[in-house]
Amino acid sequence: MDQVSTVCRRRHLSRRTEEAYRFWIRRYILFHGKQHPREVGASGITPFVNYLATARQVSASTQSQALNAVLFLYRDVLELEVGHLDGLRRVQRLSRLPVVLTTDEVRRVLASMHGTSRLVAELLYGAGLRVTECMTLRVKDLDLQAGTITIRAGKGGKDRTSLLPQTLVQTLQQHLLRIAALHRRDLARGLGYAPLPCALERKYPNATRSLAWQYVFPSRVTRPCPQTGRGLRWHASESSVQAAFKSALAEAQIHKHASVHTLRHSFATHLLAEGTDIRTIQLLLGHRNLKTTMIYTHVDQAVRKTVSPLDRL
Repeated sequence: MDQVSTVCRRRHLSRRTEEAYRFWIRRYILFHGKQHPREVGASGITPFVNYLATARQVSASTQSQALNAVLFLYRDVLELEVGHLDGLRRVQRLSRLPVVLTTDEVRRVLASMHGTSRLVAELLYGAGLRVTECMTLRVKDLDLQAGTITIRAGKGGKDRTSLLPQTLVQTLQQHLLRIAALHRRDLARGLGYAPLPCALERKYPNATRSLAWQYVFPSRVTRPCPQTGRGLRWHASESSVQAAFKSALAEAQIHKHASVHTLRHSFATHLLAEGTDIRTIQLLLGHRNLKTTMIYTHVDQAVRKTVSPLDRL
Protein backbone atom coordinates (compact mmCIF):
# COMPACT_ATOMS: atom_id res chain seq x y z
CA MET A 1 0.00 0.00 0.00
CA ASP A 2 2.91 2.33 0.61
CA GLN A 3 3.92 1.80 -3.02
CA VAL A 4 0.41 2.79 -4.13
CA SER A 5 0.62 6.01 -2.11
CA THR A 6 4.06 6.78 -3.54
CA VAL A 7 2.84 6.48 -7.13
CA CYS A 8 -0.29 8.51 -6.36
CA ARG A 9 1.76 11.35 -4.94
CA ARG A 10 4.30 11.17 -7.74
CA ARG A 11 1.43 11.68 -10.19
CA HIS A 12 -0.03 14.45 -7.98
CA LEU A 13 -3.37 12.71 -7.51
CA SER A 14 -5.66 14.21 -4.90
CA ARG A 15 -5.79 12.92 -1.36
CA ARG A 16 -9.32 11.63 -1.89
CA THR A 17 -8.32 9.76 -5.04
CA GLU A 18 -5.43 8.17 -3.17
CA GLU A 19 -7.72 7.10 -0.33
CA ALA A 20 -10.28 5.66 -2.77
CA TYR A 21 -7.63 3.74 -4.72
CA ARG A 22 -6.13 2.30 -1.55
CA PHE A 23 -9.59 1.21 -0.38
CA TRP A 24 -10.48 -0.62 -3.60
CA ILE A 25 -7.05 -2.19 -3.98
CA ARG A 26 -7.37 -3.53 -0.44
CA ARG A 27 -10.83 -4.92 -1.32
CA TYR A 28 -9.38 -6.49 -4.46
CA ILE A 29 -6.64 -8.25 -2.50
CA LEU A 30 -9.13 -9.54 0.08
CA PHE A 31 -11.44 -10.75 -2.72
CA HIS A 32 -8.63 -12.97 -4.01
CA GLY A 33 -7.78 -14.43 -0.61
CA LYS A 34 -4.94 -12.00 0.16
CA GLN A 35 -2.90 -13.21 -2.81
CA HIS A 36 -0.44 -10.74 -4.25
CA PRO A 37 -1.97 -9.00 -7.31
CA ARG A 38 1.07 -10.00 -9.36
CA GLU A 39 0.27 -13.67 -8.68
CA VAL A 40 -3.42 -13.21 -9.44
CA GLY A 41 -2.65 -11.41 -12.69
CA ALA A 42 -4.89 -9.21 -14.78
CA SER A 43 -7.33 -12.12 -15.20
CA GLY A 44 -8.52 -11.44 -11.66
CA ILE A 45 -9.92 -8.01 -12.53
CA THR A 46 -13.06 -9.17 -14.35
CA PRO A 47 -14.35 -11.51 -11.58
CA PHE A 48 -13.86 -8.76 -8.99
CA VAL A 49 -15.63 -6.06 -11.01
CA ASN A 50 -18.47 -8.43 -11.94
CA TYR A 51 -18.83 -9.39 -8.27
CA LEU A 52 -19.35 -5.73 -7.39
CA ALA A 53 -22.02 -5.40 -10.09
CA THR A 54 -23.96 -8.58 -9.27
CA ALA A 55 -23.44 -9.53 -5.62
CA ARG A 56 -22.84 -6.06 -4.18
CA GLN A 57 -25.14 -4.21 -6.62
CA VAL A 58 -22.98 -1.09 -6.60
CA SER A 59 -23.74 1.95 -8.73
CA ALA A 60 -22.11 2.58 -12.08
CA SER A 61 -19.85 5.30 -10.65
CA THR A 62 -18.71 3.05 -7.79
CA GLN A 63 -17.92 0.21 -10.19
CA SER A 64 -15.97 2.58 -12.44
CA GLN A 65 -13.98 3.87 -9.47
CA ALA A 66 -13.11 0.32 -8.38
CA LEU A 67 -12.09 -0.62 -11.93
CA ASN A 68 -9.91 2.48 -12.28
CA ALA A 69 -8.24 1.70 -8.96
CA VAL A 70 -7.36 -1.87 -9.98
CA LEU A 71 -6.18 -0.75 -13.43
CA PHE A 72 -4.02 1.87 -11.72
CA LEU A 73 -2.54 -0.87 -9.54
CA TYR A 74 -1.53 -3.05 -12.49
CA ARG A 75 -0.54 -0.41 -15.03
CA ASP A 76 1.08 2.28 -12.88
CA VAL A 77 2.19 0.55 -9.68
CA LEU A 78 3.10 -2.97 -10.84
CA GLU A 79 3.77 -1.83 -14.44
CA LEU A 80 2.04 -4.88 -15.94
CA GLU A 81 0.11 -5.03 -19.20
CA VAL A 82 -3.61 -5.55 -18.65
CA GLY A 83 -4.88 -6.05 -22.18
CA HIS A 84 -8.53 -6.53 -23.09
CA LEU A 85 -10.89 -7.51 -20.27
CA ASP A 86 -13.26 -10.17 -21.61
CA GLY A 87 -16.64 -10.75 -19.98
CA LEU A 88 -16.71 -7.47 -18.09
CA ARG A 89 -20.24 -6.57 -16.95
CA ARG A 90 -20.67 -2.83 -16.62
CA VAL A 91 -23.48 -1.40 -14.53
CA GLN A 92 -25.78 0.80 -16.60
CA ARG A 93 -25.34 4.44 -15.72
CA LEU A 94 -28.70 5.98 -14.89
CA SER A 95 -29.49 9.51 -15.98
CA ARG A 96 -30.65 11.31 -12.85
CA LEU A 97 -31.46 14.95 -12.27
CA PRO A 98 -29.70 16.65 -9.35
CA VAL A 99 -31.76 17.78 -6.37
CA VAL A 100 -32.29 21.54 -6.44
CA LEU A 101 -33.67 23.86 -3.77
CA THR A 102 -35.84 26.82 -4.68
CA THR A 103 -34.66 30.31 -3.76
CA ASP A 104 -37.13 30.39 -0.89
CA GLU A 105 -35.87 27.02 0.40
CA VAL A 106 -32.26 28.23 0.20
CA ARG A 107 -33.22 31.34 2.15
CA ARG A 108 -34.92 29.26 4.85
CA VAL A 109 -32.02 26.81 5.14
CA LEU A 110 -29.43 29.58 5.42
CA ALA A 111 -31.57 31.36 8.03
CA SER A 112 -31.45 28.16 10.12
CA MET A 113 -27.64 28.02 10.03
CA HIS A 114 -25.27 30.06 12.17
CA GLY A 115 -21.63 31.06 12.49
CA THR A 116 -18.92 29.59 10.30
CA SER A 117 -21.18 26.81 8.95
CA ARG A 118 -23.56 29.44 7.56
CA LEU A 119 -20.69 31.37 5.96
CA VAL A 120 -19.46 28.19 4.27
CA ALA A 121 -22.97 27.38 3.04
CA GLU A 122 -23.39 30.92 1.70
CA LEU A 123 -20.14 30.55 -0.26
CA LEU A 124 -21.23 27.20 -1.67
CA TYR A 125 -24.46 28.71 -2.92
CA GLY A 126 -23.11 32.15 -3.79
CA ALA A 127 -20.03 30.98 -5.72
CA GLY A 128 -20.94 27.45 -6.78
CA LEU A 129 -18.07 25.84 -4.87
CA ARG A 130 -17.68 22.21 -3.93
CA VAL A 131 -17.47 21.74 -0.18
CA THR A 132 -13.85 20.52 -0.39
CA GLU A 133 -12.90 23.53 -2.51
CA CYS A 134 -14.45 25.85 0.06
CA MET A 135 -12.82 24.24 3.09
CA THR A 136 -9.36 24.31 1.46
CA LEU A 137 -9.47 27.99 0.50
CA ARG A 138 -6.43 30.00 1.59
CA VAL A 139 -6.51 33.64 2.66
CA LYS A 140 -4.66 34.63 -0.52
CA ASP A 141 -7.39 33.03 -2.67
CA LEU A 142 -9.95 35.69 -1.67
CA ASP A 143 -9.86 39.03 -3.46
CA LEU A 144 -12.46 41.09 -1.63
CA GLN A 145 -11.80 44.20 -3.68
CA ALA A 146 -12.14 42.51 -7.07
CA GLY A 147 -14.97 40.28 -5.83
CA THR A 148 -13.36 37.02 -6.97
CA ILE A 149 -12.41 33.66 -5.49
CA THR A 150 -9.56 31.60 -6.93
CA ILE A 151 -10.01 27.85 -6.56
CA ARG A 152 -6.67 26.05 -6.62
CA ALA A 153 -6.31 22.42 -7.71
CA GLY A 154 -10.04 21.75 -7.90
CA LYS A 155 -11.53 18.57 -9.27
CA GLY A 156 -9.23 17.23 -11.97
CA GLY A 157 -6.36 19.37 -10.63
CA LYS A 158 -7.67 22.48 -12.40
CA ASP A 159 -7.57 26.09 -11.18
CA ARG A 160 -10.47 28.42 -11.86
CA THR A 161 -11.98 31.72 -10.75
CA SER A 162 -15.48 32.20 -9.42
CA LEU A 163 -17.43 35.21 -8.24
CA LEU A 164 -17.48 36.38 -4.64
CA PRO A 165 -20.95 37.56 -3.53
CA GLN A 166 -20.87 41.22 -2.55
CA THR A 167 -23.22 40.53 0.36
CA LEU A 168 -20.48 38.41 1.96
CA VAL A 169 -17.62 40.93 1.68
CA GLN A 170 -18.19 42.54 5.08
CA THR A 171 -18.78 39.17 6.78
CA LEU A 172 -15.60 37.77 5.24
CA GLN A 173 -13.61 40.84 6.32
CA GLN A 174 -14.65 40.27 9.92
CA HIS A 175 -13.99 36.54 9.60
CA LEU A 176 -10.49 37.13 8.21
CA LEU A 177 -9.71 39.50 11.08
CA ARG A 178 -10.49 36.65 13.49
CA ILE A 179 -8.29 34.29 11.44
CA ALA A 180 -5.45 36.84 11.55
CA ALA A 181 -5.79 37.12 15.35
CA LEU A 182 -5.72 33.32 15.68
CA HIS A 183 -2.62 33.21 13.49
CA ARG A 184 -0.86 35.82 15.66
CA ARG A 185 -1.58 33.75 18.76
CA ASP A 186 -0.19 30.66 17.02
CA LEU A 187 2.98 32.54 16.06
CA ALA A 188 3.42 33.70 19.65
CA ARG A 189 3.32 30.04 20.73
CA GLY A 190 5.96 29.07 18.18
CA LEU A 191 3.38 27.58 15.81
CA GLY A 192 1.53 29.24 12.91
CA TYR A 193 2.44 26.62 10.31
CA ALA A 194 0.07 25.71 7.47
CA PRO A 195 0.60 22.68 5.21
CA LEU A 196 1.82 23.62 1.72
CA PRO A 197 1.17 21.64 -1.46
CA CYS A 198 3.86 19.71 -3.31
CA ALA A 199 7.39 21.02 -2.64
CA LEU A 200 6.51 24.68 -2.07
CA GLU A 201 7.82 24.55 1.47
CA ARG A 202 11.34 23.93 0.19
CA LYS A 203 11.02 26.65 -2.43
CA TYR A 204 9.37 29.20 -0.12
CA PRO A 205 10.37 28.19 3.45
CA ASN A 206 8.74 31.24 5.06
CA ALA A 207 5.40 30.86 3.28
CA THR A 208 4.16 28.17 5.66
CA ARG A 209 3.98 30.72 8.52
CA SER A 210 2.56 33.60 6.46
CA LEU A 211 -1.05 34.69 6.85
CA ALA A 212 -1.62 34.41 3.09
CA TRP A 213 -1.21 30.63 3.17
CA GLN A 214 -3.44 30.03 6.20
CA TYR A 215 -6.77 28.35 5.60
CA VAL A 216 -9.84 30.59 5.53
CA PHE A 217 -11.63 27.95 7.61
CA PRO A 218 -8.92 26.54 9.90
CA SER A 219 -9.35 23.64 12.28
CA ARG A 220 -9.75 24.36 15.98
CA VAL A 221 -6.68 22.36 16.94
CA THR A 222 -3.19 21.90 15.55
CA ARG A 223 -1.92 18.48 14.57
CA PRO A 224 1.69 17.29 14.25
CA CYS A 225 3.13 17.03 10.74
CA PRO A 226 3.99 13.37 9.93
CA GLN A 227 7.32 14.41 8.37
CA THR A 228 8.59 17.22 10.61
CA GLY A 229 6.60 16.73 13.82
CA ARG A 230 5.79 20.44 14.14
CA GLY A 231 2.22 21.54 14.75
CA LEU A 232 0.19 22.32 11.63
CA ARG A 233 -3.21 24.00 11.55
CA TRP A 234 -5.17 22.21 8.84
CA HIS A 235 -8.55 23.22 7.47
CA ALA A 236 -11.77 22.45 9.32
CA SER A 237 -13.62 19.21 8.69
CA GLU A 238 -16.26 19.05 5.97
CA SER A 239 -18.45 16.86 8.18
CA SER A 240 -19.23 19.76 10.52
CA VAL A 241 -20.78 21.77 7.67
CA GLN A 242 -22.64 18.75 6.36
CA ALA A 243 -24.11 18.03 9.80
CA ALA A 244 -25.16 21.68 10.25
CA PHE A 245 -26.82 21.66 6.82
CA LYS A 246 -28.79 18.49 7.64
CA SER A 247 -30.01 20.05 10.88
CA ALA A 248 -31.00 23.22 9.03
CA LEU A 249 -33.00 21.20 6.50
CA ALA A 250 -34.96 19.58 9.30
CA GLU A 251 -35.52 22.90 11.07
CA ALA A 252 -36.72 24.52 7.83
CA GLN A 253 -39.06 21.53 7.29
CA ILE A 254 -37.67 20.81 3.83
CA HIS A 255 -38.15 17.15 2.96
CA LYS A 256 -36.01 16.92 -0.16
CA HIS A 257 -33.15 14.41 -0.24
CA ALA A 258 -30.59 17.22 -0.23
CA SER A 259 -26.99 17.47 0.90
CA VAL A 260 -24.67 20.43 1.23
CA HIS A 261 -23.62 19.79 -2.41
CA THR A 262 -27.22 20.65 -3.39
CA LEU A 263 -26.30 24.32 -2.86
CA ARG A 264 -23.89 24.07 -5.81
CA HIS A 265 -26.63 22.55 -7.98
CA SER A 266 -28.99 25.33 -6.89
CA PHE A 267 -26.37 27.97 -7.75
CA ALA A 268 -26.16 26.74 -11.36
CA THR A 269 -29.91 26.24 -11.79
CA HIS A 270 -30.83 29.66 -10.44
CA LEU A 271 -28.22 31.40 -12.60
CA LEU A 272 -29.60 29.62 -15.65
CA ALA A 273 -33.17 30.59 -14.75
CA GLU A 274 -32.04 34.24 -14.56
CA GLY A 275 -30.69 34.05 -18.11
CA THR A 276 -26.96 33.53 -17.46
CA ASP A 277 -25.14 32.04 -20.44
CA ILE A 278 -24.52 28.29 -20.13
CA ARG A 279 -20.86 28.75 -21.09
CA THR A 280 -20.37 31.21 -18.21
CA ILE A 281 -21.93 28.73 -15.79
CA GLN A 282 -19.59 26.02 -17.11
CA LEU A 283 -16.56 28.20 -16.36
CA LEU A 284 -17.81 29.12 -12.89
CA LEU A 285 -18.46 25.47 -12.01
CA GLY A 286 -15.19 24.25 -13.52
CA HIS A 287 -16.78 21.61 -15.74
CA ARG A 288 -14.47 20.22 -18.40
CA ASN A 289 -17.30 19.18 -20.69
CA LEU A 290 -20.28 21.39 -21.54
CA LYS A 291 -22.50 18.29 -21.49
CA THR A 292 -22.02 18.10 -17.73
CA THR A 293 -23.36 21.63 -17.35
CA MET A 294 -26.22 21.01 -19.78
CA ILE A 295 -28.00 18.85 -17.18
CA TYR A 296 -29.05 22.06 -15.46
CA THR A 297 -31.06 23.05 -18.52
CA HIS A 298 -33.28 20.04 -17.84
CA VAL A 299 -33.52 20.96 -14.17
CA ASP A 300 -34.45 24.53 -15.11
CA GLN A 301 -37.19 23.30 -17.40
CA ALA A 302 -38.50 21.08 -14.61
CA VAL A 303 -38.73 23.88 -12.05
CA ARG A 304 -40.15 26.60 -14.27
CA LYS A 305 -43.66 27.76 -13.42
CA THR A 306 -45.45 25.89 -16.14
CA VAL A 307 -49.24 26.01 -15.88
CA SER A 308 -50.81 22.56 -15.68
CA PRO A 309 -53.67 21.88 -18.11
CA LEU A 310 -55.79 20.96 -15.06
CA ASP A 311 -55.41 24.53 -13.81
CA ARG A 312 -56.79 25.83 -17.08
CA LEU A 313 -60.12 24.05 -16.70
